[in-house]
Amino acid sequence: MSNPTVIVLAAGEGTRMKSKQSKLLHTIAGRTLLAHAIDAVEPLRPERLVVVVGHQRDDVVAKLGTVAPYAITAVQEELRGTGDAVRVALAALDAENPVTGDVVVTMGDVPLLQGDTLLDMVAKHRGAGAAVTVMTAVSDDPTGYGRIVREGDRVVRIVEHRDATEAELAIDEINSGVFVFDAEVLRSGLARLTADNVQQQLYLTDVIELAAADGGFVAAYLNPDVWQSEGVNDRVQLARLTAEYNRRMVEGWMRAGVSVIDPSSTWIDADVDIAPDVTLLPGVELHGATSIAADAVIGPYTTLKSCEVGEGARVVRVHAELAEIGDGARVGPFVELKPGDTVEPGARVSPASPR
Repeated sequence: MSNPTVIVLAAGEGTRMKSKQSKLLHTIAGRTLLAHAIDAVEPLRPERLVVVVGHQRDDVVAKLGTVAPYAITAVQEELRGTGDAVRVALAALDAENPVTGDVVVTMGDVPLLQGDTLLDMVAKHRGAGAAVTVMTAVSDDPTGYGRIVREGDRVVRIVEHRDATEAELAIDEINSGVFVFDAEVLRSGLARLTADNVQQQLYLTDVIELAAADGGFVAAYLNPDVWQSEGVNDRVQLARLTAEYNRRMVEGWMRAGVSVIDPSSTWIDADVDIAPDVTLLPGVELHGATSIAADAVIGPYTTLKSCEVGEGARVVRVHAELAEIGDGARVGPFVELKPGDTVEPGARVSPASPR
């Protein structure tokens, strides 16, 4: 069976970010939200990948060229809803070669979504012979999310929050915005969408009700990790998801053999590499492509950006960027290393020592 076609919806305005740049270009752990979205779908090895862009699209397309140069872009000129965005994407794909098989639709603003989750979802979609599979989650606060309406193990429709009745608002199973469609079911549903709703938009979620009415099996993939369904629409949500992403990153390094004395004050970017038996003291920030060799001790209160730290080095109260610290070196306290600075193996660098 061929790999799925993937559509990433990145056309939302995100005006609540109050920013001159697209929300897709805001960062978590040193990567843009757009890059996180691409990272999540790459394990699927998409047959084709299309990213739907709209607001502030020039900057988004430029960034896309650096993270996924193989991706096709489709422009949603008017933001008329997720159904219209997918329709635009499918038209762009069909213009090259009609889409067949499975189509995975994801969002550009769910940075904790994992590739392994998508792989499992596609496998279960195929195993169930489903027309559509929707990723769902159970939320303590489902406000703002579409609600999943079931009949047993079948999803019969998704109702958006603004269109829901009081009984439907009481449902705590939510739509994550991530789907697997049979291409023909998707194409047929998109052709029949109407904007008969409070927001007068074309909802992709209405395809679910159409597919179910046509007799197709619509499955729910209930993801126990609700964080993978959390989206970013403002800076409060960005900070909340940044903190959770970092908590997971720090925990992962500790399980890999790194000692982190105070996880709550330690920040580690996604592209950092740390060897076992490194110790990170309180107040450490590791950014960019920083790499740290075994037995090094970093901190307290040290910030390293794209630095290389050798085995057994000791770095105390240092701010360094694009610098190299050799094996067994001692740097700090209160030292700044600038781009290109090199500390030789075994050297000692302090405010009073020449460099």
